[in-house]
Amino acid sequence: MEVASPGHRNLERDRMRKRREYARAGIPVYVLIDDYDGQGSVTLFTVPRPDKADWEDIHRVPYGTEITSPEGPAKGFVIGEAITGPKRK
Repeated sequence: MEVASPGHRNLERDRMRKRREYARAGIPVYVLIDDYDGQGSVTLFTVPRPDKADWEDIHRVPYGTEITSPEGPAKGFVIGEAITGPKRK
């Protein structure tokens, strides 16, 4: 799980470089909590494709919307308002 850091270089690292490297390493689940994506978002990356350094399944939801890890050691873990707070306006 990552929490996006402010600043252009940090966001590029958190949103792109880590996403590719974790997929390349075959990490089963990557979660990015991003205060700097619009009104805030949680992106869940699953089914890594190491050969393509990308993910087959990507789900992005705004803060306040529940998303559940479908696999890996955190299978069934729910990320929602208790973690991100309600949807921002």
